[in-house]
Amino acid sequence: MGQQIELTAADGFSLSAYQASAARPRAGVVVIQEIFGVNAHIREVVDGYAEAGYLAIAPAIFDRVEKGVELGYDEAGMAQGIELAFQKIDHEQALADVAAAVAAASAAGKVGVVGYCFGGLLTWRSACALSGVSAASAYYGGGVPGEAERVPGCPVIAHFGKEDAHIPVPDVERFAAAQPEVEVHLYDADHGFNCNHRGSYNADAAASALTRTLAHFARHLDAGQ
Repeated sequence: MGQQIELTAADGFSLSAYQASAARPRAGVVVIQEIFGVNAHIREVVDGYAEAGYLAIAPAIFDRVEKGVELGYDEAGMAQGIELAFQKIDHEQALADVAAAVAAASAAGKVGVVGYCFGGLLTWRSACALSGVSAASAYYGGGVPGEAERVPGCPVIAHFGKEDAHIPVPDVERFAAAQPEVEVHLYDADHGFNCNHRGSYNADAAASALTRTLAHFARHLDAGQ
């Protein structure tokens, strides 16, 4: 149901994005990819937010390094994604690209940001650093607990898995204690529990986190109100 569009960041860089929209969107949502690029799963997530009544946009964060990245969930895809996300991408430029998506999504009104894994980390940073973000939902963002000193500029909800070896529960608990205004949820699930293309998919956790995220966005984006 969606389409490819082009966004222009503040420094003039042009990047691709996947966009889908309700006929009369209630608000905007920026979907930030995992380390696997704007692949089939992320496009499905965008389509889902459009079906929920939003103008949804997923910027291709890896475009500054390599265009058209869509990786699988095997070891090779994981290794390539980690290299792109944490060795090759300039994270400040990545935030500029998210900001371009936020600006585009603001055509529908207030904008929420939701991201997964690497995108969960960028979601937290977006909530803390970008103007124009009215709500954020960060899923299992590696590195988020280590950035508890940041100050979010909008309401944030965060989702973590109790079985996630990449983000130990004690780290999540310390983050929650340092950020009492952030709504932190722990699920009986592993890393990547939202992605139904992965072995770690957990349908119950994914459904619960989505319900909470949609409620969070409805409260803070004035969606449908």
